[in-house]
Amino acid sequence: RTLSLEQYVPQFSAQNINGEQLLQLDGSKLKALGITSSQDRAIVKKKLKEMKASLEKARKAQEKMEKQREKLRKKEQEQLQRKSRKAEKPSSDVTEGTKEQ
Repeated sequence: RTLSLEQYVPQFSAQNINGEQLLQLDGSKLKALGITSSQDRAIVKKKLKEMKASLEKARKAQEKMEKQREKLRKKEQEQLQRKSRKAEKPSSDVTEGTKEQ
């Protein structure tokens, strides 16, 4: 509808085309769905290409964010381990000093 191709809505609805399936359509599948105009197919294919690029960009951004979170988690874990070791070290020094006496 946003592409001013609402005349094809019934064909897409009749075939139960969802968003995931829509992204898999190519020229021949669009033609089989009843989009006989090559200009209309070209418009749909262009929009699908834009949508795929946008989805890929969003997926990469999500992956990047997840990697950053994981890196931050590891860094925090390492800091906690260092603090834990520092807390253990003085107590072991005290017991060693006691043994020497």
